[in-house]
Amino acid sequence: ENVAPQNVETFHDDIATSGDSAIPLLDQDCSSDELAVRTTPITHLDADIRERAQKLCSEYLRGAWTKISPQELYIRKVSGGLSNLLYYCALPASQHSVHGEPTHVLLRLYGQLHGERALEGLVTEAVIFTMLSENQRGPRLLGVFPGGRIEEYIPARPLQTSELSDPVLSRLVAEKLAQIHMMDVPINKEPRWLWDTMNRWLGNVQDFMSKQHSDPVSKARANKLMSYSLKLELDWLKEFLKSIKSPVMFCHNDLQEGNILRRLDPEESNRSQPELVVIDFEFCSYNYRGFDIANHMCEWVYNYSNENPPYFWATHDTFPTLEQQGRIFERIRPYLQAMKGQCSTVAQPVPKEDMEQLLKEVQAFTLASHFFWGLWSVCYASISTIPFDYWEYGEERFESYFKHKALMFQGIDESPASKSIIALMKTL
Repeated sequence: ENVAPQNVETFHDDIATSGDSAIPLLDQDCSSDELAVRTTPITHLDADIRERAQKLCSEYLRGAWTKISPQELYIRKVSGGLSNLLYYCALPASQHSVHGEPTHVLLRLYGQLHGERALEGLVTEAVIFTMLSENQRGPRLLGVFPGGRIEEYIPARPLQTSELSDPVLSRLVAEKLAQIHMMDVPINKEPRWLWDTMNRWLGNVQDFMSKQHSDPVSKARANKLMSYSLKLELDWLKEFLKSIKSPVMFCHNDLQEGNILRRLDPEESNRSQPELVVIDFEFCSYNYRGFDIANHMCEWVYNYSNENPPYFWATHDTFPTLEQQGRIFERIRPYLQAMKGQCSTVAQPVPKEDMEQLLKEVQAFTLASHFFWGLWSVCYASISTIPFDYWEYGEERFESYFKHKALMFQGIDESPASKSIIALMKTL
């Protein structure tokens, strides 16, 4: 067993709804309140991975990495990963940096690509990762190679689902979201990604429904999906969301707790507030602002740290209250002003018309979030071997879609929530 460097910290990749999922587990070296993530030792059965990792680090990082053998490489597989494999790689304690090269990194190996648009999405994600790296808004990019990349290792841990509602952290997350929305990224700026992706996934779901299933479980699942009338619902949803007139911005599209890291630097205790880093840009695109905000709020409901089937919990009463939504909107005020050509350093309340529009967008695009991840989950159910109950998760999201749709149309025209939040914001 190799000796780990003393500064090894555990690292978390991506949580379930991102397409790169991990189940947070406590590492043996860490106290329970750190919520570190378990890393798995690489055994003799994975010798090819060890050799490939050492070769890549040697060729792309150079320096001390060229002086060690595959057997000397300290490597651990980070728990989880629904589409990518992530490995923590470090120099042994006896080796030191020669030319300032990093002593520990993350090695990401892309998984199988599914569908004709998968490669295009991979290229887009790489461009976005590079831009955010150069702007110091994400991990540094240390190397790119066919089939993966080498990333900066950030001593950090992912947020827990319960932390999303923490007033301080919630405001910081909202600020990160605002920064992302204000970015100008050299990719297609038409908001086609949401509909293209859902239509593509719907085609896969329809293929499953059209098959003659002999086993009772698959037959029941196909019948359940058919009962949703997904094609009709998607057509209706697209027309309905057009009426919401949500602005198109560069969006993360998967801002959930596993994709928000809290730095664990020793200097953190001296800071006035925590430092957060947003990761996982697989789903980034130009999209409707309302989807990004509503999708983040939906993630307050879903906790993916359940170690037992179905490997998630859904607690719907944790969806942001009106007060919590208002505080999030308050932190994205800078880009609301920028959109109107306003520049002001003076704290001002979010205008009533902006608040009403944001509330309307969240209410409407919550439907899109549920529908999107419902389709995603059903598609992944047939191709993933990760322990996660995709079928149950997909059913949960579709059921939430129909419940929210029914509740929303009971009072959306009267907008009682808008009146309440406007009054509330006066007290902030």
